[in-house]
Amino acid sequence: MKPTILVTGGAGYIGSHTALLMAQKGYNIIILDTLIHGQTFNHPWATLVQKDYADTTTLDEIFTHNNVQAVMHFAAFIEVGRSVKEPFTFYENNVTKTLTLLESMIKHNVKKIIFSSSCAVYGIPTQIPLVESHQKFPISPYGTSKLMVEMALQELGTAYGLQFVGLRYFNASGALPEFGLKEQHKPETHVLPLLIEAALQGKPFYIFGDDYSTPDGTCIRDFLHVADIADAHAKALEYLQQGNPSDFFNLGTGSGFSIKELIQAVEKMTSTKIQTVVHKRRAGDPAMLIADPSHACTALHWKPEHSDLNYILQTACAQHNMQPDTKHTPEISV
Repeated sequence: MKPTILVTGGAGYIGSHTALLMAQKGYNIIILDTLIHGQTFNHPWATLVQKDYADTTTLDEIFTHNNVQAVMHFAAFIEVGRSVKEPFTFYENNVTKTLTLLESMIKHNVKKIIFSSSCAVYGIPTQIPLVESHQKFPISPYGTSKLMVEMALQELGTAYGLQFVGLRYFNASGALPEFGLKEQHKPETHVLPLLIEAALQGKPFYIFGDDYSTPDGTCIRDFLHVADIADAHAKALEYLQQGNPSDFFNLGTGSGFSIKELIQAVEKMTSTKIQTVVHKRRAGDPAMLIADPSHACTALHWKPEHSDLNYILQTACAQHNMQPDTKHTPEISV
């Protein structure tokens, strides 16, 4: 029976890009996704099961009738601001349901999981760039929900032999529109798609805080192309298959850009002046988040290959039917 990867949330942004890569590596891909964000998924390289990822009957059927080698777990609510307003929703969806998934995995002797974590577990940085050993004091329910799952993975690993890699993303960005993959959030919450929409549609772009302790007063973030994130998942599975110990890894480039710098870059690429409106800071937003990715580079033999800001913006623009730059097309295949 062909080896299978179960990808929860695999019709979403990062999940779909990773699912494609794993399909190209020869795995049978089963995607478990409710399509809650209104996205479409009709790609022939995966089987979509439109069910909740904590539906135990569905999980039993998938694990019983397929040779599932590992789970790649992307399904989660991700909006930091919303988590502050609706913490119960985030704990139920991101933590309680993940425990149900993990219980089903252990029941069916599926012992490998790659978990989609977040730099939000660190809270307010006391040092930049952030290393994995940095203290963890999340400042939003979203960040807390990710840290709670990390803690559960460690304890289940000790008790039941569960093997895991937790990947702490910084800012996922870009797209692979040439493969029919893009961001499909409704409503959109990520900064680059919102900036590009503002440029193309003449809508205002909202800056949430311009009084941070950064050079230009706006938040600074570490942007990583989604193709590089997908590659890290593939390498994380290889890492576990080689018998290496469970661990957590930062995924980023080690450098960052401010919101104002992004605005200037998008204006230049689209030849459009963007109207900006400054609002007060959002709860749960640190001033600066930049990764130290050296642990992932060393242990996973991974490095960001496609995360040049210009290329990120080119692919992000291309998903809005702008002419993509074909000089730098990533290989997302074996």
